[in-house]
Amino acid sequence: MAAHSVSPLAPSQYPELPAIAGLQLAAGHTGMRYKGRNDVVLMAFDRGTTAAGLFTRSTMPGAPVEWCRKILPRGTARALVVNAGIANVFTGKAGQQAVETTADGAARALGCRSNEVYLASTGVIGQILPAEKIVAQLPKLKAALSGTSWMDAARAIMTTDTFPKLATATCEIDGKTVTINGICKGSGMIAPDMATMLAFIATDAKLPANTLQALLKSANNQSFNCLTVDGDTSTSDTVLLFATGKAGNTPYEKATDRRLADFRRALVQVMAELAQLIARDGEGAQKLVTIRVTGAKNDTSARIIARAIANSPLVKTAIAGADANWGRIVMAVGKTAEPADRDRLVIRIGGKPVTARGMVRPDHDEAFATKHFRGRDVRIDVDVAVGKGAATVWTCDLTHGYIDINADYRS
Repeated sequence: MAAHSVSPLAPSQYPELPAIAGLQLAAGHTGMRYKGRNDVVLMAFDRGTTAAGLFTRSTMPGAPVEWCRKILPRGTARALVVNAGIANVFTGKAGQQAVETTADGAARALGCRSNEVYLASTGVIGQILPAEKIVAQLPKLKAALSGTSWMDAARAIMTTDTFPKLATATCEIDGKTVTINGICKGSGMIAPDMATMLAFIATDAKLPANTLQALLKSANNQSFNCLTVDGDTSTSDTVLLFATGKAGNTPYEKATDRRLADFRRALVQVMAELAQLIARDGEGAQKLVTIRVTGAKNDTSARIIARAIANSPLVKTAIAGADANWGRIVMAVGKTAEPADRDRLVIRIGGKPVTARGMVRPDHDEAFATKHFRGRDVRIDVDVAVGKGAATVWTCDLTHGYIDINADYRS
């Protein structure tokens, strides 16, 4: 697979993620597909770590997704193994055997049970995962474990990504400082239907598994579920959240407890930052696009409309070509069949109103809209004027680069 230049939307600097008590990680090289770069990650957790997860709703899930779904009800975790290059999807019994072999190998290396080992894979669909190559690296990875190898891990899980994606935040529970770190990968095949791509988040907070699950689901709806690159939902979408419990806070049982308010804020912050980094690294992307829909019947309707705009090839190519063709936005709103008042619909590009009373405004500034579409950060606001529902979706433009990357993906 050909290498691609770093996205022009990549951050100018990356955050340095601090160590989280009760967690160590390491990256290594199996050579299963990529040459000269790391492609496997091991995270090891102390006893008492709780786990939460969200997975693709695709009816063609990969073997690692099915494995994680099976073990998640236990609510505990001792390890995570992630590989890049081969997705272990649509591989039949061989895929199931590969996850069992990998989990058993990690369990032996760390002295835990195989059903405490979470797995994730990303890459080409339909190829058999050489689990023996992963297992062979686990002793080396165990020896290399440290609390600060977050950047190495973020790079190792990349596929068509052009830059690593990391985020961190701190908050307080019971007056005790709590840290949340996250890494993810994703560039194409991004249209989350629960979560998206692969994302791994960890905290030293002490939280029961059921509370952690509720917190993750809520934060996901404000972050990864607000993201689309190309409208294609992956077979491997996985978001996992681990809590080592080392912060020493009271383990509150209700996710809505007011004493967890700062934690909820910080978790959304980390996950939203990661989601936006994926949009910035969309395959071939040159522009980050933020779409805000207001005035909808409800929040669900607003999200449907926002996603329709974000996924429209006509809208995305217009943005790529700096053609402020607002008529394509009107089209995208209408095709959803969601409630919208045509004669009160207001479209804003870069903050300036374009439409009013069912037609273009006489003072519409075409030159301003065109200039805004030429920028790196594009903002489209749409008020459909039927209610109080609102939603924000992040996406990117659609360029020739998307075709170039995907045309030779398996080459």
